[in-house]
Amino acid sequence: MEEIITFEVNEEYIGLRLDQFLAKVYPEYSRSYYQDLIEKGFILKEDKPVKKPSLKVKAGEIYNVVIPPPQPLEINPENIPLDVYYEDEDLAVVYKPPGMVVHPSVGHTSGTLVNALLYHFKNVSMYQGKERAGIVHRLDKDTAGLIVVAKSEFAHKELQKMFQNREIDKKYKAIVVGIVKKDHGIIDLPIGRSIYDRQKMGIVATNLRDALTEYWVEKRWEEHNLTMVDIKLHTGRTHQIRVHFSAIGHPLLNDEVYGFKKSKLGSKLAVELSDILNYHALVAYSLAFKHPRTNKDLHIKLEKLPHPIPYIIEKLDG
Repeated sequence: MEEIITFEVNEEYIGLRLDQFLAKVYPEYSRSYYQDLIEKGFILKEDKPVKKPSLKVKAGEIYNVVIPPPQPLEINPENIPLDVYYEDEDLAVVYKPPGMVVHPSVGHTSGTLVNALLYHFKNVSMYQGKERAGIVHRLDKDTAGLIVVAKSEFAHKELQKMFQNREIDKKYKAIVVGIVKKDHGIIDLPIGRSIYDRQKMGIVATNLRDALTEYWVEKRWEEHNLTMVDIKLHTGRTHQIRVHFSAIGHPLLNDEVYGFKKSKLGSKLAVELSDILNYHALVAYSLAFKHPRTNKDLHIKLEKLPHPIPYIIEKLDG
């Protein structure tokens, strides 16, 4: 069944090409995908199809985008390097690098974690279809870290229940902007779909759900206006860490979606290191849970944070 999404142009997007505007406000799809929709007459302004992707948008204009029913995606195994930290017949724990999308979608049919899983593992759970083969939970594209993968359907179903029941311990490390004053804190702010931008989550939002994030300060760099925190998620809302730290005035380093600005950095070195990082500074470094079949305690942990975060820490420490 087709979906119709409506977008109004605000001042931030004045003068952009229509295809650029749509790709920014709804990046679920690529710019080339929107160009194809325009060509097919699926993007309307005042109920009339728009003819040109290059049309410059103006404040207050309203566009209706008709998303046709999804076609089955062709998903092929790909020999993408994959670091496996644990594996048995039921499940595996793998490392997802920053910049990698977890599962295929329109505009992202290759280079995803699923493409890599289909190549590296003889058996991967197809419980939720090939497009989400083995996927029980996700990390944002630019978030690096550990992901548990279901190889058997039994493990897939049980792991889903465990995530829903908050029986899987997830820990992260992040570098945030500003000096976090409390050594230990809990952020208890419900999260939902932002009322200002439907592509973002927020605390001023619709369909709010409880969200709880606990953190401990590991290091403060006063001169650079940066803090490193260790984080434990007690709930698993979309973009939870990013939204919560932005809400308390400490957006993640390089997370421009949720409020990062280079002007808030405290030194030229911090700006230079921000440029080197080129994705937001968040790593899922630890997963702990009971094996769904054997009930054995599993604790998988990255012994070293991925590059270039250690390099950045070394430089900040001087």
